[in-house]
Amino acid sequence: MVHPEIGLEVVIDSSITKRHEPPMTTIHRQRSAIKTPSKRPHQNIIATINAGYFRICMSLGGQALLWKTLSEKTDIPPTFGTIFTKIPSAAFFLIWSLAVCVFVSLSVLYILRCVFHFKMVKSEFHHHVGVNYLFAPWVSWLLLLRSAPSFIFPHKYSYEYVWWPLIVPVIALDLKIYGQWFTTEKRFLSMAANPTSQMSVIGNLVGAHAAIKMGWIESGICLFTLGMAHYLVVFITLYQRLSGNNHLPSRLRPVLFLFVATPSMAALAWKSINGDFDMLCKMLFFLSLFLFTSLASRPVLFKKSLKSFSVAWWAFSFPLSFLAVASTAYAQQVKGVTANGLALILSTISVLVFVFLLVCSTLKIDSLLRNPILSFSDES
Repeated sequence: MVHPEIGLEVVIDSSITKRHEPPMTTIHRQRSAIKTPSKRPHQNIIATINAGYFRICMSLGGQALLWKTLSEKTDIPPTFGTIFTKIPSAAFFLIWSLAVCVFVSLSVLYILRCVFHFKMVKSEFHHHVGVNYLFAPWVSWLLLLRSAPSFIFPHKYSYEYVWWPLIVPVIALDLKIYGQWFTTEKRFLSMAANPTSQMSVIGNLVGAHAAIKMGWIESGICLFTLGMAHYLVVFITLYQRLSGNNHLPSRLRPVLFLFVATPSMAALAWKSINGDFDMLCKMLFFLSLFLFTSLASRPVLFKKSLKSFSVAWWAFSFPLSFLAVASTAYAQQVKGVTANGLALILSTISVLVFVFLLVCSTLKIDSLLRNPILSFSDES
């Protein structure tokens, strides 16, 4: 049998031979990506400074408020008061002055960000976490205003001139965020809720706490009501651990300490309104103390976020400062050994954490400014 000759035709596909050769457009993109980090240093810093960095100012302001409170408690029982009544007033003024300097520096950088990278600010405004930290600059100012030395504002009228420009942006952000939750379908609270959603509540409570210093009780009650009404909704939503919690990066887990800050500041705000650390204040203080104990007993929860130093670490500081200030007010009301010891322990922890973060930030300032946790696009 004669077999027919089988002709084999070898066809070489040009696409196969060029498969491992990157196209010119890819090479061009890679080269352009490599050139990106070669921008000037100040441009990189301006692009990375987002509103989340103002949590440093909140911590400095909260610590200044704590030191001011402790230095003014001349009628605290000896078991607690003798330790803090000898604190020199120069130390408190030093912390407050440092807070003002840091806040002014960050404000200048953020204003430059708004000018040169407005699209990033716009992206930050539409981000489910970034938008909440837009309250941080105004909360920082209100804390500095509340803890300011008496000679800075000799009469209440000068205090009013500063308070009003600070509280108006807070109310405007309230209308935007709370209005979305309540009236529109763009962003449901059950989907967007995360621990940073409490920043809006803290803004209202700090504003109420500062308003009472002017004697504006009605304004304080209004802000307190607005904050507490939404705090109940946010707290219940977050306590149910709905899907909003899954949108929080692991490096941002220190913001869980905002659960401690909100009821502590609520207790201080209501004490200012009522003039006494009454039953409601004690209930809020015990709630914040329980939440603090619950978080402190689970250090593994923050294991990933503590691998490398970042600005998120400052979220540990100001909630502890608020809790410590609330504990001193509780000790003033109860006047017992247990209450005084609790206030001493919480105040010591707050000061130690603050000093540790201040030292780490000083030693790693370059990494702190150039490695943000959240990055926002500069594209339309």
